[in-house]
Amino acid sequence: MKKYAKPQAYAAPSKDHRHAGTFEVLVPLPDRVKPHRLAQQFPTLQAAEGWMHSDEGKDAIAEVFAAHKPEPARPAKQAKRG
Repeated sequence: MKKYAKPQAYAAPSKDHRHAGTFEVLVPLPDRVKPHRLAQQFPTLQAAEGWMHSDEGKDAIAEVFAAHKPEPARPAKQAKRG
């Protein structure tokens, strides 16, 4: 078993009330609190999952991972002593 596995994209119901009843594909990225939402709505969960496993979906998810550049860690500020 791997200690660290690359996060996998998943389909979930849309939280946007304008698209109520639809599903969207979310891609969790390292160093990011919220997952990245791909800009496409699907009428059913099966349609969203089918798109994720299609060539178009795999390419879109790979582009999101390639475009994500983690921010370098900031050095801790030292307290001034007076």
